[in-house]
Amino acid sequence: MAILVLSVVLLLVVGGCVCVVWASRGGPRWVRVVAAVTVGLGELVRAAGRSGGGSRSSSGSDD
Repeated sequence: MAILVLSVVLLLVVGGCVCVVWASRGGPRWVRVVAAVTVGLGELVRAAGRSGGGSRSSSGSDD
């Protein structure tokens, strides 16, 4: 079951990336909408990663 869920998530991510590339080349309106949603979700994930994991990752980079 977990493999199925991860496969669906992977397909959605790959499809979103394809839409971003297609929209940058002037795709149809629905592609631009999907691309905007994909970029927005990516920004949310990036912001969540910064706020939640910033203290953990900085401790291991003192060389």
